[in-house]
Amino acid sequence: MLSPQRRASLRKPTNYVLCLLTVGAALGWWQRDFLRGYAQGSSTELNAILAENPHPESIGMIRFTYDDFGSLNTDALQTHATPWKVVSAALVLDRARQHGSTVEELTLDHLNALLGEFGFIVPEAIGNWRGDVPPRPFRRPLGIISGQLTRSVPRIELEVANLGCTACHAGVTYDKDGNPTRTVWLGLPNTSIDLEAFTTSAYESLKSTVRFPRQLLAAIRSLYPDVSERELRTIERLLLPRIEQRLRELEATIDAPAPYSNGSPGLTNGVGALKWAMGLLEGDAREREVAFTSIPELGGVALRSSLLYDGTYAVPGKPRFAPIELEEVSDDHIRHLAEIVSFFTVPIMGVTPKIAERSIPRVTETLRFVASYESPGFPGAVDPDLASAGEAVYRAQCAHCHGVHSPASGAVRLVSFPNRHVPQAEMGTDSARWQPDSALFSVFLETEFADHIAAASTGGYVATRLTGLWATAPYLHNGSVPTLWHLMHPEERPKRFYVGGHRLDFEKLGVDGVLSTDGVYRYPTWYRPWATPQLYDTTQPGRSNAGHEREFETLTEEQKRALLEYLKLL
Repeated sequence: MLSPQRRASLRKPTNYVLCLLTVGAALGWWQRDFLRGYAQGSSTELNAILAENPHPESIGMIRFTYDDFGSLNTDALQTHATPWKVVSAALVLDRARQHGSTVEELTLDHLNALLGEFGFIVPEAIGNWRGDVPPRPFRRPLGIISGQLTRSVPRIELEVANLGCTACHAGVTYDKDGNPTRTVWLGLPNTSIDLEAFTTSAYESLKSTVRFPRQLLAAIRSLYPDVSERELRTIERLLLPRIEQRLRELEATIDAPAPYSNGSPGLTNGVGALKWAMGLLEGDAREREVAFTSIPELGGVALRSSLLYDGTYAVPGKPRFAPIELEEVSDDHIRHLAEIVSFFTVPIMGVTPKIAERSIPRVTETLRFVASYESPGFPGAVDPDLASAGEAVYRAQCAHCHGVHSPASGAVRLVSFPNRHVPQAEMGTDSARWQPDSALFSVFLETEFADHIAAASTGGYVATRLTGLWATAPYLHNGSVPTLWHLMHPEERPKRFYVGGHRLDFEKLGVDGVLSTDGVYRYPTWYRPWATPQLYDTTQPGRSNAGHEREFETLTEEQKRALLEYLKLL
């Protein structure tokens, strides 16, 4: 169990990559000053869809899409969760001021359009939704999970939001020409979500609006005409003064919503989030906490013997790096992985380790859905003869690290994964992710998860699964290479490129673009991205595009072209 000192450190504001996270930390009101007691809410949309009595086999998918996993409570309000009406109104009001709009003109359409700039998705459909109960109406972006906190003493009502699985793990699909659609696929990475830009914008918007409470409350009424007077009083009398005080404290210190960066579109910084959650970060750590990772596709995750790119988290008493066949995936194995994933809600959603441990049964249901997950099919044309030649190249050159797939003559599925650990000296990719402070693991042992997880620094990375690869650009564990063609041609990898809201190049397999005269790989001039792109600079710490070079030295151009064609089928 945690010592009193460590418990105190865990109550400090924390944040995550992968979420509304840092905004909650930026608000930073304290339980003793605000609710004067614990209150727990639950996902409104989850409750509504469960009330329709869905088939039990759909429960995991429903939890993946709508569950808050215990993160809508007063503890999480000190860290990651946010008073949604206040934060959303501040964002829209600040933008309206910049554009000369009036408060009365503000609508949820304006809010959703603004959130879309940060890569949040309001879909038209979910491509792999299955079951007898349809998804909830798409009135806000997927992954923004909210519920009501209420108390009678003191008389409190407040809508609280946090980020769920689908904020990062539901991505857009593409049409036959590589253009993004508004149909999302549960389990694909959201390669455009920009948590750093979102949390920073929310912080700046709060600074510019919270000192004008009448305008902010008017914006809330305009966006949410059904808001209750009780919630408005809660916001005006109890919440806004605490927010203003906390913002003044941040302005006087780091002047940022969190002491580390979440990266750029499609990236997260789980190491930084966990260090902060464990009380290991002091002051401004944005320059040194750069363990950025690209959000992974979830296909074949049940074939992992350990989790995360470096295999940091493993099942106690089990091999950290061991091959697993598809038929060996048991419910017991899924439950063990769920124990690890449950802990991720501590840095991701701001829950306490105790609440995270209680969520293990719900996370187990979710992972049963993930274990049955299938990647979307490639929407463009595939040359069958070239793909067949590429399959032979893959089996000879790639399968020993990246796993064996079923024959390309049918539906291709990962059937065996080696869980091969590749030391840093052998692979040569950016080392920031696998180099956390040793103190992190000693603190980890003091939590409720000491008996659930074996954590260790591994000195390298586990070769990744390649399911859904064509849809997950950019590549390498830190998202530092825009296309698979560039990965196969190391000397051509651009040092700087744009990512976020991009379309796909189906020949190079990755972000569609062209190298400009200034050395930047840019989108086509005619293309209008659906989210705001950001420049990725591979010369910056944690963003190196080196590594995985020798694997392509012996391949001819024809073999590389054939391999690219085959990878469309995974």
